[in-house]
Amino acid sequence: MRAAVAILCCSLSLSPAIAGEVKGVPQIVDADTVYEGAVKIRLSGIDAPETDQVCLDAAGKAWDCGIEAREKLRAFAGDRSWTCELAGRDVYKRYLGSCTVGGDDVSRWLVRNGWALAFRRYSTAYVADEDFAREQKRGLWSGAFVAPWEWRHRSNNTVILGAVAVPVQAQRTLMAPATVAEPPSPDCVIKGNLKSAHQCIYHVPGGRFYDRLSMDRSSSRRWFCSVADAEAAGCRKSKL
Repeated sequence: MRAAVAILCCSLSLSPAIAGEVKGVPQIVDADTVYEGAVKIRLSGIDAPETDQVCLDAAGKAWDCGIEAREKLRAFAGDRSWTCELAGRDVYKRYLGSCTVGGDDVSRWLVRNGWALAFRRYSTAYVADEDFAREQKRGLWSGAFVAPWEWRHRSNNTVILGAVAVPVQAQRTLMAPATVAEPPSPDCVIKGNLKSAHQCIYHVPGGRFYDRLSMDRSSSRRWFCSVADAEAAGCRKSKL
């Protein structure tokens, strides 16, 4: 049984900062989002590939790096309990958390092993770890990829990161401003329809509009692997 969740919140000013500590064995939604019971936590200071994100290996072959990053984190964490210090929320109303497991900083482990990037827009805490992963060609850095924050809006001007040895022609496949028409995995069949920058509606198989929603290449479509995955991205379920 999972450990009970305990949240301590502070409200000492007119604009209270949300802070506290959560402990337990989390549900790992993707490589930077987890649930501790009903508490949705976004790991601070990093950005990991989306679950529908595709990367290239050194030979230019596509692979599902978002799913792989999630699985690597699950294997690293196992059934061990996490401790997460919370500090505020993001635009999707997820708590921002700095988490440890077995004394290891989870965000640092992800970045240092090449399964996430330092989210420099918000923090420089993991830049040295990213430099190490790039130099050692670990994880994503073993091939070519697009930064997670660029993935949804990629175009012909998007910067390709990673090993320069990856064939240029193959790299161009990463710049298509779209999702693929087929799910990245047989387990990732929930359809997401982004309606605005911070909202989308997800459709599950059997839903009224599921078959009608085309997933042909479009920057307003995403595949999700679970309801938790979709809701962690700020989506709500279709009412029909």
